[in-house]
Amino acid sequence: MRALERARGVSSENGQPLSSVLLQLGLVTEVDLARTYAALLGREVTDGAALEWVQEPVLPERLGARFLRQSRALPLEETEEGLRVAMANPLDGYTVAAIRLATGQDVLREVARPADLESALNRLYPEDKDGQDGAGDHMSDDPAEEDTDRLKDLASEAPIIRLVNQTIFRAVETRASDIHIEPFEDRLLVRYRYDGVLHEVDSQSPRVTPALISRIKIMAKLDIAERRLPQDGRIKLAVRGHEIDFRVSTVPSLHGEIAVLRVLDRTTVSFDYSRLGLAPGIIDAFRAALELPNGIVLVTGPTGSGKTTTLYTGLSGINSTDRNVMTVEDPIEYQLGGINQIQVRPAIGLTFASLLRAILRQDPDVIMVGEIRDLETAQIAVQAALTGHLVLSTLHTNSAAAAVTRLRDMGLEDYLLTAVLRGILAQRLVRKLCPSCRRPEIVQPELARKLELDPGREHTLWHATGCSECRHTGYRGRSAIAEFLRPSPTVTKLILSGADHGEIERAAVAEGMVTMFHAGLRAALDGETSLEEISRIVGNDD
Repeated sequence: MRALERARGVSSENGQPLSSVLLQLGLVTEVDLARTYAALLGREVTDGAALEWVQEPVLPERLGARFLRQSRALPLEETEEGLRVAMANPLDGYTVAAIRLATGQDVLREVARPADLESALNRLYPEDKDGQDGAGDHMSDDPAEEDTDRLKDLASEAPIIRLVNQTIFRAVETRASDIHIEPFEDRLLVRYRYDGVLHEVDSQSPRVTPALISRIKIMAKLDIAERRLPQDGRIKLAVRGHEIDFRVSTVPSLHGEIAVLRVLDRTTVSFDYSRLGLAPGIIDAFRAALELPNGIVLVTGPTGSGKTTTLYTGLSGINSTDRNVMTVEDPIEYQLGGINQIQVRPAIGLTFASLLRAILRQDPDVIMVGEIRDLETAQIAVQAALTGHLVLSTLHTNSAAAAVTRLRDMGLEDYLLTAVLRGILAQRLVRKLCPSCRRPEIVQPELARKLELDPGREHTLWHATGCSECRHTGYRGRSAIAEFLRPSPTVTKLILSGADHGEIERAAVAEGMVTMFHAGLRAALDGETSLEEISRIVGNDD
């Protein structure tokens, strides 16, 4: 109540609508406000996908772009009953009266989120064509000709600031994990990554590329004058009352710089085994390996497979006051209380290997190395494990058994590997089926035989359909599937004999290891994901 009274006070002082003040103070979100308006009108919220059906401006000769932007309204179509208009504030009587007067038609009000409306308005009414904002009119066709001062001026203009903020806020509200801003010859493409898959959400004039990228660089404290080399930085913002971190990467391309922002929302991350989605047997084996006093435990998988989250979860489980836990990371994605985390800085000589040597003199009990990338780091990690430390790290391999081959290819001797290896967890992230629209289907006998399912039982697989709750993808959220390789005596002998990863994997399966494909198949039969998703992420190499 105190916050509401404060919002009312601000609203009366500056004349802003109460709804705008509530948004600015982070007391409500755009989604909450839109749902409230929709409930008052007895309608559904019009989502961004519906706005994309509008391919050209409706009645542009009567409704100007400047008015529509200021009113945050978008005419959708003319009907027999009147003009359908999507509005951020459908209770704004002035806007409704103005549209009715200008068009001579009744206004059928629809509710839409401001971010979706701005995206649609930018697409249908490009600012550089309207001329009212003028951001694009001041830019050179060749970004290389823009000097630093000019870029700073362009990046500080209101339209660019608004566009960048809109892009970032919309990504956070829709729970995107990454923002991709990619310049092409005829447009500037904006894509969001949802559940590991990219979706196009916006397209801008290519002339805004230098200013928009410069704005992001300024926010990330990067050098806007340097457009020939890749750069990395971070942005910390309060979005709707929540502190959000963004990891920023820029690289030069043919038509300008590409910027990718990784969204790190601390409020949505929980380092809890129950949230990972791993099978109970995998969790038990991983936990048991982490309780050992020394050795190396590896987590493998491609980029974006959740390796770091799994390691953080493992570290959280063994973090205690009687243990000195240290990490060497590039970058530090999340801060863990009670754990000493160190950032790699290759530019000044702080590499994984040099830092690993240094922290061994800090008397650690547990060391996490963000990634083993070369022989030097691998050898130091092995020496740390041999001298009584527990070392956790990651590798980029396709399976648990392939980690042995990868370390061998780096130059690590087999006898050292078998002496320190305590376990290898290989994992992937698969999209979970949307529970609101998934549909079951009985497995046909031919497919059941191919999947080696019990022929005496009837099996059901579930398929994606698509609805408004899952952005019409059929999937919502992701879960981990994994395999865990224990270095049993049989596996150890194979490693020492120089066996390849195929032989090692077959031996591990014979001893009870469940491969990632079969772990995924179990999840598909339980209705958590689809066989198509498992085949896309893991494949079937059996």
